[in-house]
Amino acid sequence: MHPGPESLGFSSSRCDTEGSNPTQAKSGRMLSGIPDQETLPHLIRRALDPAREAVLIERRAGAWVSTSGERLLERIGNLACAIRDAGLVAGDRIALIAHNSVDWLIADFATLCAGCVVVPIYPTQALDLTAFILEHSQAKLLFADTAQTLEHLQSAIPALPRSIVFEASGAGSLAAFEALGAAVRAVHPELPSEYERTIAPDDLAVLIYTSGTTGTPKGVMLSHDNITFDAQSASNYALVGVAPESHVLSVLPLSHIYEHTVAYMYLLARTRYYITHDPNELLDDLKEVRPVVMSSVPRIFDRVLAGVEGQALAEGGVRAKVVPWALAVGREAMRAKVAGKPVPPKLALQYATAKMLVLKTVRHALGLDRVQFMVSGSAALHVDTGLTYLAMGIPILQGYGLTESSPVITSSRVADNRLGTVGRAIPGVEVRVAGDGEILARGRNIMRGYYRDEVGTAQALEDGWLHTGDIGEIDAAGYLRITDRKKEIFKTATGKFVAPARVESAIRRSIFVSQALVIGDGRPHPAALICPHWANVRAELGIAEKLSPEDLATRDDVLDFLTAEVAKQTADLATYEQIRRTIVLTDEFSVESGELSPAMKVKRRVVEARYADLINRAYAVDLHTHTHV
Repeated sequence: MHPGPESLGFSSSRCDTEGSNPTQAKSGRMLSGIPDQETLPHLIRRALDPAREAVLIERRAGAWVSTSGERLLERIGNLACAIRDAGLVAGDRIALIAHNSVDWLIADFATLCAGCVVVPIYPTQALDLTAFILEHSQAKLLFADTAQTLEHLQSAIPALPRSIVFEASGAGSLAAFEALGAAVRAVHPELPSEYERTIAPDDLAVLIYTSGTTGTPKGVMLSHDNITFDAQSASNYALVGVAPESHVLSVLPLSHIYEHTVAYMYLLARTRYYITHDPNELLDDLKEVRPVVMSSVPRIFDRVLAGVEGQALAEGGVRAKVVPWALAVGREAMRAKVAGKPVPPKLALQYATAKMLVLKTVRHALGLDRVQFMVSGSAALHVDTGLTYLAMGIPILQGYGLTESSPVITSSRVADNRLGTVGRAIPGVEVRVAGDGEILARGRNIMRGYYRDEVGTAQALEDGWLHTGDIGEIDAAGYLRITDRKKEIFKTATGKFVAPARVESAIRRSIFVSQALVIGDGRPHPAALICPHWANVRAELGIAEKLSPEDLATRDDVLDFLTAEVAKQTADLATYEQIRRTIVLTDEFSVESGELSPAMKVKRRVVEARYADLINRAYAVDLHTHTHV
C-alpha cells in the first residue's frame, strides 16, 4: 500500500504513515493475512492518492466528470471542518439521505473524519420509518441530495435537524457549507489532523438501520475497525487480479452496507470508480464504462437476461428462436463443465455455434466485454443464472453477510468459484452451523450491538457469536450454502418444511416473471404470487393490442401460459416444493407501496396481509382454476 498524504486534504506531500496516530494501526499492513486495526479516516488517506487524476467518476449533464484524489481530500477536509464549526462534536450523529453520487461519498467520509457518526438512510425509505430513524439515532445534522428530497421530508417530519442540500444554492447548500469549512481551515490548517487523532478504531463509525422487513428497524452499531477490517480482508481475498485503474461500476445504493463497504474495497484497489446515479441508467452506463468488476443483486442479473431474451422475442423471426436457444445451450454446456464432466461432442459443437452467433455479441452489446467477474450479494442467485453468465465468459461470485457483519462474512473467488455456494469465510472470520441449522459468525467485522436495544443485542450476539437468522450448511472444503431464512421456512399441512427463497429463485429463472413470493404455511401445497414481466409475455403470446396489465391478467391464454411457466420452473424441485397454485398480480412489488424494503427485499408480512383474500380464494378453488388480481 502506498502511504497517504499527511492529513486529509491539507497537503499533497507524502509521509510515512507509521506513528501518525498511536490509537490507529501503524501502517494498515496485513499480519498473517489479517488487517491491522485502523480508523476509517486512516484507511481513506491510504486509499486516496492525491496524484491520481480520476478516482470517482459520475455523470453530470450527460457527460462523465472525474474527481481527482487531491480534490477529494481537499473537499473532505473542508467539509469536516464545517461540520465541527457548526457545533457538532465527536460522536454526534449525522444523517445522510441521498441517491448515489460523489457528494454522497464526500459527505460520508467528511463525517467520519470529523469524528462523527454516519447514519445512512435510503431516500426511498417510508417517511414514518425515516422519522423513526432520525429520532432514534438522535441525528443533529442532515445531508439531503435535492430540495425536493428535503421538501418531501419536511411534509411529514416537521422537526428535522439542520439540513444541508447537495444540489442547491445559497446558505443551505453543500457548496456554501464547504466554503465555511475552507475558511476555517485557512486559519487553522491543523484541525482535521487534530480531529483524526481523537478517533480510535473501536469508536462508533456508522449507525445503519436494518430494512425493517420483519418489524421496526434496528440500529446496527459498526465501529471503524468493523468496517476497515471487513473491507480490507474481503478486498484482499476476493478482488485478486483487479489491477489499479481498472474501471468498476457502482450501482447499488450506498446507503446499504453492502455497497458502502464495497466502496472502500474499490478505493483500496485503486480503481477508477464510476457511479451510476439511477438503476434505470445501468444499461447505458455499462456500455460506456465497460467495467472490469461490478457488484449487484440477483434481481438485476435476472432482469438483464430477461431483457436480452425479451428483446429477441419482440424482434421475432429467427432471432426470437436463436437467442433463447443459445442461452440454453450455453447454460447446459457450463452445467457439465462445472460438474467436472466432459461436455458431450454434440453439445460442445452447439455451444461453439452459440458463442459465435449470440453469446459473444450479447456480451459486447451489454458492455460486459472487459468484465473479469461480477459479484452478487443480498439474496440467493439461482445456479442457472450463474451458468448462463458463465457461458458468456462472465463468472458471478456470490458472497454472504449481514448489516450486522459489516457485511462480508464469506466470499467466492474466481480461482475457486463453486456455483450454488457463497464461498468460504474471509480471513479473520469464523463461521459455523448450529444444531438447528442456523449460521453463526464471529470476527472483528461483527457489530458492537443494536443501538438502544440491549435485549436485541443479547439475542443476536449470544455466546460471542452473531446469530444470523439464516439456515445453511458447510461442506468439507468450507464452502457455505444458504438454504433460507430461519423465520421464513414454513411447514405445509402435509408436514413438509419448505424454504421459500429456494422456490422463488427457481421461479425467477423465467424471463416471464419479474418477482415471486412463495407461501404455504399450513396449506396443502405451496402457492406463488407472481408479478409478470408483461412485455415478454406479450411478445411470447403475440399479443399486439396495447392491453393494460389488468386486461392481460383476465385472459385465459395469459393465465394458462403463466401457470404452466411457473410449474415448469419448479418441476425439478421436490414434489412438496412444486407450485400447484399461481396467483397473478398486475403490479410489481415496490418500495412506494410498502411491499419492498429500500434494500429491495419483499416484506412478506405486508404482502401476505394485503393479498390475504386472494390467497384464501386461490386455495379454496380447484387446482386448475386461475387466480389473479
